[in-house]
Amino acid sequence: MQATAQPTSDAATRQKYYDTIAPQSLAPLWEVLKGLVPPEPRSKAVPHVWHYSKVRPLLIEAGRLVTAEEAERRVLVLENPALAGQSRITSSMYAGVQLVMPGEIAPAHKHTASALRLVLESNGGYTTVAGERTIMCRGDFVITPNGAWHDHGQESDTPIIWVDGLDLHMINFFESGFMEHHNDKKQSLVKNDEESVARYGSGLVPMTAHSPFGMTSPIFNYRYDRSRAALMDVVTNNTVDPNLGHALRYANPLDGGWAMPTIATWLTHLPKGFETKGYRATDGRTLIVIEGEVTAEIDGKTFKMGESDIGVWPAWSWGSLRADKDAIFFTFSDRAAQERLGIWREDRR
Repeated sequence: MQATAQPTSDAATRQKYYDTIAPQSLAPLWEVLKGLVPPEPRSKAVPHVWHYSKVRPLLIEAGRLVTAEEAERRVLVLENPALAGQSRITSSMYAGVQLVMPGEIAPAHKHTASALRLVLESNGGYTTVAGERTIMCRGDFVITPNGAWHDHGQESDTPIIWVDGLDLHMINFFESGFMEHHNDKKQSLVKNDEESVARYGSGLVPMTAHSPFGMTSPIFNYRYDRSRAALMDVVTNNTVDPNLGHALRYANPLDGGWAMPTIATWLTHLPKGFETKGYRATDGRTLIVIEGEVTAEIDGKTFKMGESDIGVWPAWSWGSLRADKDAIFFTFSDRAAQERLGIWREDRR
């Protein structure tokens, strides 16, 4: 039997070796392997909640300090406390709260990153995507597809405010990001308002249907009133999932998959007094309360969330949710991208 070779070098000898290979752009895997291949996920993000009652006045103040044209997008970035200065709400996702003041237009541009909007306040505010305009209402889930021209505006006398979620950090990881400004501040309308909903949003699609946005849903405004009605039908007719509550995901009507290729989105109802059982998953999630009140227990910390509050649930962190009042909340995460890569995983208690 051949004896196992035993290392003979001391620390000084090994360091000398490392100093020799470094100029050759080489490094010893055995010194970093545990960090590269951990026994389980270790998110750098931490759980946190932004209370809308505190964020909103600061956002309105920004509206008095910076014009829409000067800012291009007047947004307060939601920075995870453990990832300060990185514009990350989770390790892979960007989020912010955006404001458009009365009479303003956020100028037209397009970019590689896909974006979503969850509307918190609106009275006549709109977004235009690829020449089609849609009016934005509270609770609406609005998509800006990858590479599509988009601008936002408010023609009434009240501000419009929404939460942005983008896959910016995935795009930047691949070093594949592009951005372009439109020649005009505001796009010309080349389609009827709400045309995409009329064509694809009634449970029927054209026989030769395809999305003008590639892998992204051809519907870019999922109306909250319709989504809420569907969710409440589920509440009435189905048993609640002990870990997830009553939940419906937003779907691409052409293939039944996620509405966006990289970002998963879903809507959840928890009846008053219901508490979910412990749960964790490999996607870091952002939760936005639309109705009611929720207490979140995440990674041993307790957070209270009311209407329009925004919370982050880091990847692979144990947590549960309790409805202090009947609650409906919107969630987005990178689960869609993880599923396409075959790496998404969940764990239930």
